[in-house]
Amino acid sequence: MNGYVAITDFEWYSFLRSRPRWEEVNFWQPSAHGLLDPPTGMPFFFKLRSEHGSPIVGFGHFSWRTRLPAWMAWETFGDGNGAPDRPSMLTRIARLRKDNQIDLTGKYEIGCLVLADPVFFPEPLWVKPPADMSPNVQRGKGYDIAVGEGRRIYLECAARALELRGGTAHTGQPDDSLLHEEPAERYGKPVLTRPRLGQGGFRVAVADVYGRQCAVSTEHSLPALEAAHIRPYAEGGGHDIPNGLFLRADIHRLFDQGFVTVTPDYQFRVSRRLQDEYENGRIYYELEERLRRSGGIHLPEDADNRPALELLKWHSSERFVA
Repeated sequence: MNGYVAITDFEWYSFLRSRPRWEEVNFWQPSAHGLLDPPTGMPFFFKLRSEHGSPIVGFGHFSWRTRLPAWMAWETFGDGNGAPDRPSMLTRIARLRKDNQIDLTGKYEIGCLVLADPVFFPEPLWVKPPADMSPNVQRGKGYDIAVGEGRRIYLECAARALELRGGTAHTGQPDDSLLHEEPAERYGKPVLTRPRLGQGGFRVAVADVYGRQCAVSTEHSLPALEAAHIRPYAEGGGHDIPNGLFLRADIHRLFDQGFVTVTPDYQFRVSRRLQDEYENGRIYYELEERLRRSGGIHLPEDADNRPALELLKWHSSERFVA
């Protein structure tokens, strides 16, 4: 099983380290070209550059890969981008791009790797970098974490994370004795697991599987589109792709309030109460009729990413005001 040791911006690390525990963060690169394509669940280690001694300062697990306009990356992940505000993020991107031009509109695309359940080490817990990793490496390097230096950094990072999450290692030196007694039994054989998406990961994953177009209207204008939960997260729904629909903002609001729904046969339905209560809604009734004739809403190509039938049944019966 492979892991990846990535060269990490010190400002990105130090900002995220200064905040409470994160559900997910965006490991962005200033260009959308040449974006890594790691397997889901792969350990992803953060290594600083040589001016900081090249230590490994944390790690997470890869959950989603995408390209986003910089403005959308900020709106989706906020300070999970490793910056306190949008201008700070865009200024840092400009510094790392070859043109060094600050574009505060953020309309250009950047590469984004969504990392789940990351942990950031305080300086006393920094891990030595792989002995065979050249200081000339610009982006990062893959390692087999079952053998050699890959196994060492995996075990040491796992030990640090365990101590930090247990609340026992925020000061002083790490307890390296943990690494010398049956490490395989303590931490288990490295295996790929599918990390849970957080709110931001859910938003970009749903956008991607729907081809960034509204499932109902097929609108492509990204600023007007949103990822909707079929069953709200606060009511037991998960940040899972089959619990999502990519919708135009107005349709999303009507969906959340129960004035529209998507049936288990993927038909779009509009409540008669929209007309009764607001004396309007003509465009939505026209959409309903058009989709009835065409066979239903726009769906992801991969059947595994399509809305779960049991969730559509829940929304139609529990939320929709027919």
